[in-house]
Amino acid sequence: MRIAIENFHAPELDPYARLSETQLLRLNEPGRGIFIAESPKVIERALEAGCVPLSVLCETRQAEEAERLLERFSARQEEKPSVPCPVPVYTASFDVLTRLTGFALTRGMLCAMYRPEPRSVEAVCRSAGRIAVLEQIMNPTNVGAIFRSAAALQMDAVLLTHGCSDPLYRRAIRVSMGTVFQIPWAFFAAEGPDAWPEGGTALLRRMGFRTVAMALREDSLSLEDPRLAAQEKLAVVLGSEGDGLREDTLAACDYTVRIPMSHGVDSLNVAAASAVAFWQLGRRC
Repeated sequence: MRIAIENFHAPELDPYARLSETQLLRLNEPGRGIFIAESPKVIERALEAGCVPLSVLCETRQAEEAERLLERFSARQEEKPSVPCPVPVYTASFDVLTRLTGFALTRGMLCAMYRPEPRSVEAVCRSAGRIAVLEQIMNPTNVGAIFRSAAALQMDAVLLTHGCSDPLYRRAIRVSMGTVFQIPWAFFAAEGPDAWPEGGTALLRRMGFRTVAMALREDSLSLEDPRLAAQEKLAVVLGSEGDGLREDTLAACDYTVRIPMSHGVDSLNVAAASAVAFWQLGRRC
């Protein structure tokens, strides 16, 4: 259902123009919140993953494309009372949308969607052989970039610890190019017997994983050590941008691995380091 924007203050436009990421997350508490996907390609990937749309905001010239995306989604769904029928498509010129949102839209289309039901660590790791673990990585740009590398370079799942940026924050989704909808992910419990690091590494070990901490230590293994490629299941653990991995995390992991540096460079950005590590450690003997 196409609706031309006439009232900038309409509450239906709040998710796009006036609500923060935290407000979107908590919008329907105690139920699921919502998130915003940007660009037709990212929206398509979210729909293919089963995410449920609430509305679309786009340039008038892209209204037909938005309606085609929603029609394909509707054709794949069983009847769901929570899905607005038909999904409203709010339209306006590029200039009007820029005034409404405060910035130029990415490729002219946004979609507000229900957040999917959270998954458990056990569920996303059940059939995985190579996974990434992100510890307190707070920059959504880095989280998005790591997801894109994980999806491209043979990681089967991503796990996040308490304190990481949410993969469904708008910037993380955009930087990942929608791969946050293509690779399974879950958060470790913030507390309790399976909390990271001691409980989390023990949980991974029970599922057959060996943990590989990426850290700048002289006693680290080479990234090419054959013992790593020989492992049936590996979890590659990456730390925060500033401090790296915590000492108790390093103590709890099975291996410590360092990427060799040259020209006096001491380290890589965590997103760049993840791509190098996934390329090498994603291989199996």
